[in-house]
Amino acid sequence: MNILAVFIFAVSLVMAQEGGGNFSKAEDTFLRNKPEEAIPLLEKVVSEDPANIKAAQYLGIAYQQVKRWDDAIALYKKLLNRAGLDVAQVAYNLGNVYFAKGSAAFAEEYYTLAIQKNESYSSAYLNRANARIKTGNLSAAVQDYTAYLSLEPASPKRPQIEQLMALINAQFAAEEQKKMEAEAAAKAEEERRKRLIDEVSASLQAAAEETKGLQASSEQVQSYDGEFILE
Repeated sequence: MNILAVFIFAVSLVMAQEGGGNFSKAEDTFLRNKPEEAIPLLEKVVSEDPANIKAAQYLGIAYQQVKRWDDAIALYKKLLNRAGLDVAQVAYNLGNVYFAKGSAAFAEEYYTLAIQKNESYSSAYLNRANARIKTGNLSAAVQDYTAYLSLEPASPKRPQIEQLMALINAQFAAEEQKKMEAEAAAKAEEERRKRLIDEVSASLQAAAEETKGLQASSEQVQSYDGEFILE
């Protein structure tokens, strides 16, 4: 091995060790729940090693923690095309960011992607249900809550979820009852109007027949032009 090759190998080894050290420090800071301190460290790691998916995911979560929503979204969207087996997690995180921003429709879209990538992703079902509550898609929300409980039967959230589902189903029942009452009222009104039309029509027909009868009687009366002679 010549001197140049040895030098290149040594430099690459030092850089690798330095990169690993940078990530370890960034990871340790992140795991100690210090997102503001961890962000610049993680940004440096990701810049130097774009293939470090774990560092990128940590960075995205740190952005979320400090409410840098747009930075988190931009980062996660870049990860979607190269996250490999972590696509479901990245999509789930994107859904969480959009939900936090108040964009429930976009949140639902990415929770759906997470579920498509991992059909057993219970938290994605739960959060998509919450997003669907926001968008007013209550029947689909109930389906997601049901799926979540089937995947997490011992969830401590079960009582609240079941209570919410009961309220939604009660609302459905009330709306159905209201719809039936409205339909019954509309039908009764339609029948009342039909009866009124029939009555008025019959009355007009009777009046027409009476007029016709009077006209016929008038035609049968003969005029007498002679003189009356009294005996």
